[in-house]
Amino acid sequence: MERASVLMRVACLCLVVVSVGILAFGIVTVLPRMVGSNLLIRATGLASIGLGLFGGLIALIPFRRREVWAWSVLWFYPIFWTVHLVNGLPPGKDHIHQIAFIVLSLAGLLLPVRHIFGVGRRS
Repeated sequence: MERASVLMRVACLCLVVVSVGILAFGIVTVLPRMVGSNLLIRATGLASIGLGLFGGLIALIPFRRREVWAWSVLWFYPIFWTVHLVNGLPPGKDHIHQIAFIVLSLAGLLLPVRHIFGVGRRS
């Protein structure tokens, strides 16, 4: 397997892991026994489900095709998690997952950058 293909697979996997984490958080927060009747938390959960699904689909289809717009859109992930970390936002209080998601999303975006914009780019 050529190097560009391996890098794209690893990058895609990193971004899909972040997407699945967001999706899982959304599913957990929408469950009624977890949040009771707090509609704001449920709405946040639904938005997280959407973010996880859309991000995952973008990572699995157009990003793997090396489409520049998908690479640009997925920069939302490290920005999103950095804002959460800096401002001490939920989910969680340990913030380890936020650091992990920042590292994963940055790795997913920076590993294939040469192949998206440079020599390895498909016509």
